[in-house]
Amino acid sequence: MLDGLILLGQGIAYFLTFEGIFNVVWATLLGLAIGILPGLTATMGVALLVTLTYNMEPAQAILTLMCVYLGSIFGGSRTAILLNIPGTPASAASSLDGYPLARQGRAGFAMGLATSASTLGTLVGIFFLALLAPLLTEVALNFGTYEFFWLALFGVVISGQLSGSDTPLKGYIAGILGLLVSMVGMESLHAHQRFTFGVSELSAGIDIIPAMVGAFGLAEILGQIKRHAEMRPTSVTDRVVPRFGELFQYWRTILRSGIIGTFAGIIPGVGEDVGAWSSYAAAKRFSKKPQEFGQGSHEGLIAAETGNNAVVSGAMIPTLTLALPGSAAAAVLIAAMFIHGVRPGPMLMIENAEFVYQVIAMLLLATFANLLFGLSLTRLFIRIVSIPQERLMGVIAVLCVVGSFAVTQRMFDVYVMLAFGVLGFLLREMKYPMAPLVLGIVLGDLLDLNLRRGLGLTNGDWTPFFTRPISAVLCLIVVGTILLSIPAVGRAGRRFVNVMTGKSRITGNS
Repeated sequence: MLDGLILLGQGIAYFLTFEGIFNVVWATLLGLAIGILPGLTATMGVALLVTLTYNMEPAQAILTLMCVYLGSIFGGSRTAILLNIPGTPASAASSLDGYPLARQGRAGFAMGLATSASTLGTLVGIFFLALLAPLLTEVALNFGTYEFFWLALFGVVISGQLSGSDTPLKGYIAGILGLLVSMVGMESLHAHQRFTFGVSELSAGIDIIPAMVGAFGLAEILGQIKRHAEMRPTSVTDRVVPRFGELFQYWRTILRSGIIGTFAGIIPGVGEDVGAWSSYAAAKRFSKKPQEFGQGSHEGLIAAETGNNAVVSGAMIPTLTLALPGSAAAAVLIAAMFIHGVRPGPMLMIENAEFVYQVIAMLLLATFANLLFGLSLTRLFIRIVSIPQERLMGVIAVLCVVGSFAVTQRMFDVYVMLAFGVLGFLLREMKYPMAPLVLGIVLGDLLDLNLRRGLGLTNGDWTPFFTRPISAVLCLIVVGTILLSIPAVGRAGRRFVNVMTGKSRITGNS
């Protein structure tokens, strides 16, 4: 422990130079800009910046990339709150309660709350990275094809709990629709084209970025046109910095979401999306006021932002110790480390232990930079809501088109964005939530690939999906989640808990 603290202190001191602070400042601001602009992702930002770090000193280069990564994930919540358009897929959960708060004239407080939650979530992840990395890495090693299938299925199942209405079935339908969309294109095991209907552009599948921009961005524009009488909030004088008590009352949610996000980051390939949605679903499940979720709940916004930012730190555990990417952006970071002569893997703690603590120092510096810029530039971001609605919608429409085209420079992606915009608008009019749709697209490939791979390994035998210990636990969690979403079963479960609680009180009094 003492040696670790010494190495951490040395790592922080190493970057407290003019060069280090300069890199933190400009890379964090760039990451915020990437996260704020719809269509640009953390993975894209890190990948583009790798080419600019060839001539930099290795530790400074990784510091720069880390700041862009964390800043992008953090910055996505800005437009999610102000415009209901997540800057990154990981911020989609933040729009569920952040945007309603902005509509209530509390955009400043919502962004301050998100900034504070993001900081706390990253710090929780950093704590586990520094203290429990070996233990948590050993757990992640036990996850195989069968466990990944159940994990992806759980992500789709919880979509029913993310519905803004009282009908979880609509959330399930939207999640399954997202799964169906993810099946389009050439499958990876046998290169067989599915559901392309002779359209060659569909052989590569439906990209998540234009689909998300359309479902959230263009659908919001169409909705605003239909509700042209409604104006955006013009009050920008609300308080930005939350009081200590306003955060401390949700300490259980913050800790739970930080742990969930860290665990989601540790499992290779899961990413920030699952961390955010899982944290949000857990917060709603255990909340004393679940009916407020989706209506501007402070707890819901805190859970989403804590969860998705904790994933970044958690993703560094398998990245550094196993050379397995905990997220898509972490995969780019692994390539950057090899380029700069750092070899992540099981021998890293033995051969270059100081680098591991330098990474922790990088995350700490990037976190506090996000906190500083997130609070100090909030009022600048909020000025967006004072822009006349007709002008703002025009700018957003252009950003939707540019962001969709920027992914692969294909006009087809613009058409995908337009299609999902119309589909998203129609689903919204029928009170279907958009978040499960996007989540289904994100998790569809993970579920499909591991299901077919698992069946291929066993020649069609389903038994390992239910008999492996971790698979069995995940299966029970999935089944339990589905059963509890049924109103009759949920009421029976609550009555059972109340009866058991009453009996325990009687026993204690006697």
